[in-house]
Amino acid sequence: MRLFGSKGSDIRITVFGKTDVGQTREHNEDTFLVADLSSKNASLHAEVRDHEIGPKGTLFVVADGMGGAAAGEVASEMATETIYEHLASSWCNDTENTPQQFAYRLKEAVEEANTRIHAYAKEHPEMRGMGTTTTAAGVLGDHVYLSQVGDSRAYLVRGGEGIQLTKDQSLMQRLVDAGEISEEEAEKSERRNIILQALGPDAKVRVDLTNQQLRRGDAVVLCSDGLSGQVSREEIAERVSRKDKDLMQVCSELIELANERGGPDNITVVVARFHGNGLAQPDDDESVGHQVYPLLDPESTTEPVPVYKGSPPPTPQNKTRMILAGAAAAAITVASLLIAASGF
Repeated sequence: MRLFGSKGSDIRITVFGKTDVGQTREHNEDTFLVADLSSKNASLHAEVRDHEIGPKGTLFVVADGMGGAAAGEVASEMATETIYEHLASSWCNDTENTPQQFAYRLKEAVEEANTRIHAYAKEHPEMRGMGTTTTAAGVLGDHVYLSQVGDSRAYLVRGGEGIQLTKDQSLMQRLVDAGEISEEEAEKSERRNIILQALGPDAKVRVDLTNQQLRRGDAVVLCSDGLSGQVSREEIAERVSRKDKDLMQVCSELIELANERGGPDNITVVVARFHGNGLAQPDDDESVGHQVYPLLDPESTTEPVPVYKGSPPPTPQNKTRMILAGAAAAAITVASLLIAASGF
C-alpha cells in the first residue's frame, strides 16, 4: 500500500452534511464543517459540494459537544472552527506539500482545538467540564487522513460494504480490544457512552492519526454517535451505495432512520463520494480499516489512549455521555468487573 498521495489531479469529491437535534434533546450540541482547503471555502455552497481536490486538499469534520447548557455547543463549534482556521493559516501557507506535512498539520490542528477549548473553559467557570469529540478527515491526493478524539466515527463504504476506519476511544472499545466483551455486547451496553477522552477537559490530548488509500467509487462517512448508535454500519453502507440518490437525500434518510428509532441524541452525518481517473480501481487484496499513520514526529505515539485523568466534569444537564475519570490505569479493570457483575 502506498502511503503517499497520488499526483493525479483528476480526483473529484461530492460531499454533503446535515445535523439534527433528534427527538429528546433541547439543544443541538453537534457541529460539522466541510471545506475546500485549496480555495479556502468552508461552506456547503455548490462549488464545495462538488469540486476537484486541489493541491491543498479537502477537509470535513464532525464534533459532538458535551457539558450541559451551551457548553457543548460552544465546544463543538470551537473545535470545527479551530481545526479549519489552523489548516487555512498553517498548512495552506506551507511550501512543503507532502502527505507527512499534511498529516502533521491535521493532528496539530486538533491539538490546537483542545488547547483553545481548555483555555476557554478555565476563563469561563460556568463552562467548566465542557468538551467535544472530534473526527476530522483530510483528503490529499488519493488518501484520507483521520484525526480522532472520542467516539464519533468514520466509515469507508466500498463495493456496498461499510468498514469502520476509526476506533472509538471508549470504555466499551477498550473492553472489546481486551477480549472481555463482544462488539455486539458493547453496542447494547448502557455504558457505551463512556469515553476515555475528549477535546477540552484536559490540557493535553492524545490524537489517533490514521490513513486510508481511496479507490474509485469509494465513499467516506463521518457521523456522531447519535447516528452510529441507532443505525448499523450495514444500513449506512446500503443507503450511501445507492447511486440513484444524491447526498442530500442520503443524509436526510439516515437522520430520519435514527429519529424513527427514538433519536435519543443529536444526529450528524457527512457523506463524501470520490471519483475520477486519478483514483485506482478497488483492490481486493488491499488492507482496509484502522491503520495508524507513521508520522515522523518524536512526540507521536501509537499506544492505546490512556484513561482521562483530568478534572472530572460536572453532571451534564442534557447529555448522557460522560468522560471516564480515574487516578489509576486500573480503573478500566475495575469498571470491567462492575460491568460483568451487572450483566450489562
